[in-house]
Amino acid sequence: MDFSYSDEQAAAIDLARQILTDHCTPKHLRSLDLAGGERFDKALWAKLAEAGLLAAGVPESHGGAGMGFLTIAGIVEQVGRTAAPVPVLETTVMGALPLAQFGSDAQQKAWLPRIARGEAIVTSALVERHRATTDPGTRAVRDGAGWRLTGEKLAVPAGPVADAFLVPAAHDGGVGVFLAEANAKGVAREPLITTSRQPESVLRFDGASAELVGDAARGAEIAAWIEERATAALCALAVGVCSEALRLTAEYTKARKQFDQPIATFQAVGQRAADAFIDTEAIRLTALQAAWRIEAGLPAGGAVATAKYWAAVGGSRVVRAAQHLHGGAGVDREYPLHRYYLWARQLELTLGGGTQQLRKLGRLIADGAA
Repeated sequence: MDFSYSDEQAAAIDLARQILTDHCTPKHLRSLDLAGGERFDKALWAKLAEAGLLAAGVPESHGGAGMGFLTIAGIVEQVGRTAAPVPVLETTVMGALPLAQFGSDAQQKAWLPRIARGEAIVTSALVERHRATTDPGTRAVRDGAGWRLTGEKLAVPAGPVADAFLVPAAHDGGVGVFLAEANAKGVAREPLITTSRQPESVLRFDGASAELVGDAARGAEIAAWIEERATAALCALAVGVCSEALRLTAEYTKARKQFDQPIATFQAVGQRAADAFIDTEAIRLTALQAAWRIEAGLPAGGAVATAKYWAAVGGSRVVRAAQHLHGGAGVDREYPLHRYYLWARQLELTLGGGTQQLRKLGRLIADGAA
């Protein structure tokens, strides 16, 4: 396998890195935190749209860039590396990609050009209490040519700022995925306070009007398709988060001295940092493998579960080591490390932690043996 980026892919990822790094300075992020409100930087969102990066998951026929999943994952990694307060993963991976793949012509014309221009935020509402994504408790019933939704979705990413949601729901014929607009009658959203301050919400549907996305009989398949790509993108995000936490730790331990010696020269510190480096590289390589298999159209379930296991378990170890090696400086809100620690701990459990991923791998192995 060759995970090397092409010149075109590298150029898009480098552009994302440059824009995000220039804009997301620690001072700017701190001022955004102190301002309160939703953690969403509209000025940065506009810059990303102007650069064409929000169009990454939109086909060229709808004003997009038509980039593959590997490039999109690389852009998402830069969001994690800079702790950028923008819903790139949500809109690009959980909104644009499924609409481009399964949406009707009318849905694509209505939403994809707006997504590409940064004028609309679309995300997916996948999580319910004690229910799998492909076996939702939310219900959909026919209403003439349309549908109406009833139920509740939890921890909807970018929920407070989204314009529309892709919602898996059960109906008499099985499971479908439905497009519901945020301002539709019967849609209520309650903002959540999250570990990382990333905007999320609880969504409640009370007879809300919605449009079917794709085939009504293939909803479970479509929901699994979205979940697989969202999970792979979360792993790419974890690569950025852990890489920056590791970089901050390396710089700090080289500068911090005890007994007139940099603490990086102490054996225990060096061993802890080396373990964090190994974990970060494992997260990076497994995330790349998952993204590469998705882009190549190969079965990716095992690779995604493996990547999410490392993002959950390895990512938690990386940021814990970073926090410990920083000592008291690591918990100072004026210092940027806390953002990466909190985000990594939230990513650990989003769409399934380490135990859930091992169960997925176990089922895949058992099914293969059978």
